[in-house]
Amino acid sequence: MFAIRIIIDTELEREKTDCWQAYSIVTDMYQPNPKRLRDWLSIPKSNGYESLHITVMGPEGKWVEVQIRTHRMDEVAERGLAAHWRYKGIKGESGLDEWLASVREALENSEDDSMKVMDRFKLDLYEDEVFVFTPKGDLFKLPKGATVLDFAFHIHSKIGCKCIGARVNGKNVQLKQILKSGDQVEITTSNTQYPKQDWLNIVTTSKARNKIRQELKEMANKQTEFAKETLQRKFKNRKIDYDEAVMMRLIKKLGFKTVTDFYMKIASETLEVNDILEKYSELLKKETDVHEELTYRSAETYNLQPVVEEKGTKDDVLVIDQNLKGLDFKLAKCCSPIYGDDVFGFVTVSGGIKIHRVDCPNAPQMMERFGYRIVKARWAGKAVGKQYPITLRVVGHDDIGIVTNITSIISKEKDVNLRSIGINSNDGLFLGNTYRYH
Repeated sequence: MFAIRIIIDTELEREKTDCWQAYSIVTDMYQPNPKRLRDWLSIPKSNGYESLHITVMGPEGKWVEVQIRTHRMDEVAERGLAAHWRYKGIKGESGLDEWLASVREALENSEDDSMKVMDRFKLDLYEDEVFVFTPKGDLFKLPKGATVLDFAFHIHSKIGCKCIGARVNGKNVQLKQILKSGDQVEITTSNTQYPKQDWLNIVTTSKARNKIRQELKEMANKQTEFAKETLQRKFKNRKIDYDEAVMMRLIKKLGFKTVTDFYMKIASETLEVNDILEKYSELLKKETDVHEELTYRSAETYNLQPVVEEKGTKDDVLVIDQNLKGLDFKLAKCCSPIYGDDVFGFVTVSGGIKIHRVDCPNAPQMMERFGYRIVKARWAGKAVGKQYPITLRVVGHDDIGIVTNITSIISKEKDVNLRSIGINSNDGLFLGNTYRYH
């Protein structure tokens, strides 16, 4: 209920000596309470506070708190750490360094909003501290309520990540054990240990919390990459083409909010890879069937009329077989080859020659069944003034005005005549075929 503060005006080098001399005088005159001694003179608080507190029994039998400090210490206590800079010759700015480090750690935690950062900062600034020791006698300061896990991360982040427990005053304790002043702590580690999500509920310091979140994020990234590689390897083993776009749609269809969540389930073996492959194959087949149906319905709905196949003329630029020019040929509608494409000739039953692209969908079957009808063909010369019929197939997400957008883009191209267009949509997708001369 009553306190006295003794402020000593003394030189920097005599601060501690004079403070302890004042303490000796007070305790000689009045009976001290040894349990209430607070020595922040030998070990200042992290916020820079330095003082010597003792509670003694007063003349009327009442407890009186006595605070003993120097003029410099009082200015730091009243005005903050900035008061340090007014004095020269102070050895060691560890208090200021530790205080700034605590501010930096609080600000580095970007997941918290500004109000939470301020609340945590004020708690770190004003709450009491505990002083613990290593088996070698090294002293460490931690906020009151700090756990074994906080202490492990305070020593080093690698020790914290591998911590499995500790021996406090010779007894084995768990990670969540709260430390007290004077405890001797020996951290126990294991190479098989790694940070857990529930560790965030154990630690109290900003430094430990930030390190745990950082490690959890890095672990999640590694597990995601490993799961993705495993899935793609399964695709390759089963000879299934991996399409990133189809996989993204499957992940969304399965109800996952993020891709990371999906791969984390695979990494933890919560999701069976074989089940994913089956569902992927079903979705891929369904989308393929939809595209084929759209193609059929598009042709039926718009009654597209095929353009008469262009015949080669004497001034053609196509060389067939053994450097023969001037032969009559037709450009196949199934792949619509144009000047510059890799092509080959196919001798039809009627004796005419049709020109196909090498990557024509029908090329493998023709070469396998009718290899004797295949003749070499190549483009030569220049195709100046030539126009070739082209069928352009466009697939995408359906949207308002998609026809206008496509025709607007095509019409801006030079020397292109749009002959017909067919657009149809199903299940949020559209498929269109445009037939034009280019």
